[in-house]
Amino acid sequence: MGIDAVALVGLGSVLSAGIAVGMGGLAALGEGKAAQQALASMVSQPDMANDVRSTMFVSMAMIESTAIYALLVAMILLFSNPIFNKVVELAAQ
Repeated sequence: MGIDAVALVGLGSVLSAGIAVGMGGLAALGEGKAAQQALASMVSQPDMANDVRSTMFVSMAMIESTAIYALLVAMILLFSNPIFNKVVELAAQ
């Protein structure tokens, strides 16, 4: 029993979505490292804490946007994949 085109494209979409979410999850490691370095900087130079804190918040938002984009790609692959829709349409003919 072989795999048909619809199942193959569906499998590829699910695997790709999983990889996208996994790569987006790596952003959490970057956020942790940024927070660690910011806190170490605040401890070593307390008078610069406000500047470091504001810079940290901006950088954390930029890092978090990577995870949000990865989640967006995964949602598109799972729920509105144009390739999957086209393959289903062709298979129905």
